[in-house]
Amino acid sequence: QVQLVESGGGSVQAGGSLRLSCVASGTTFSRYSMGWFRQAPGKEREFVATINWNGGRTYHADSVKGRFTIFRDNAKNTVYLQMNSLKPEDTAVYYCAARESLIPTMESADFGSWGQGTQVTISS
Repeated sequence: QVQLVESGGGSVQAGGSLRLSCVASGTTFSRYSMGWFRQAPGKEREFVATINWNGGRTYHADSVKGRFTIFRDNAKNTVYLQMNSLKPEDTAVYYCAARESLIPTMESADFGSWGQGTQVTISS
């Protein structure tokens, strides 16, 4: 099973940027589609972005489209989430997830491995 470790979270003001990283180990990274999800206090976990095995296909939630970008570097076993123009409503714990499939999905139940999460806090 793949192990995932996220980093890059923090506290920034609205309008700022952060880049989240998720390093995978224990498997062949290119066999996996990857996703980012987030969970705000008192809310359910929600889909943010997903990417297929080679980065050729990406999907982003409407709430982050045009502001967030998911991309990956298979040579570094890492998937990233570049977050620009951050808003207070982006405040959440962000989770990286892996799915052993070449096909990306937006459904959290389809992902078999999850990281521990990294906190993102946006102040107004």
